[in-house]
Amino acid sequence: MNPFHLYQLMGVPPEGAGAAGGGSFITTLIPFALIIVIFYFFIIRPQNKKQKETQRMLSALKKGDKVVTIGGIHGTIDKVKESTVVIRVDDTAKLEFSRSAISSVTTEGKAEKIEEKADESADESKN
Repeated sequence: MNPFHLYQLMGVPPEGAGAAGGGSFITTLIPFALIIVIFYFFIIRPQNKKQKETQRMLSALKKGDKVVTIGGIHGTIDKVKESTVVIRVDDTAKLEFSRSAISSVTTEGKAEKIEEKADESADESKN
């Protein structure tokens, strides 16, 4: 058996191979460092931005905002409390939700456009 094969089986580098071992450790760390950087820029950073944006949106809730809950309920904020909001769903129904249950605030422009389209389609159906 060749002595080189014996060193490979034992996991011990042959004599004079000590200098090459230091370079391979650095080249092993480079891919791991790149993976960490990729995870940071493509996963962690965007998630943190979205979380801050959501917190900003929840803290800016005010009476009269049209909102959508995480359950898909559409309504208008009637009262804003410290940790909850009361949402008016129709003329008589009011529901109280935790602030964290608000998924999004719909903009007035979009809501108006939807109402205008509904009015136009109602007018066309009458004709």
